[in-house]
Amino acid sequence: MIETGEEDVFMERIILFLANILAGFALIRVPLTGTFAPLEPIATIIGVITIFVFSLALIYYGVRSLINK
Repeated sequence: MIETGEEDVFMERIILFLANILAGFALIRVPLTGTFAPLEPIATIIGVITIFVFSLALIYYGVRSLINK
């Protein structure tokens, strides 16, 4: 069972994961021009990896939460 203090940390962690997924989408959608144009494929790859990793983390914490209840 999750105690009150742990529940606050748990919710903060979930919000942080959602913010990281949003940042990953921002990296995919950002138009890099000028000097940074050659870095666009790298930003896209980093964005996809970020979305994938933090989505898996959210799924893991969701399943773990369901099993603990």
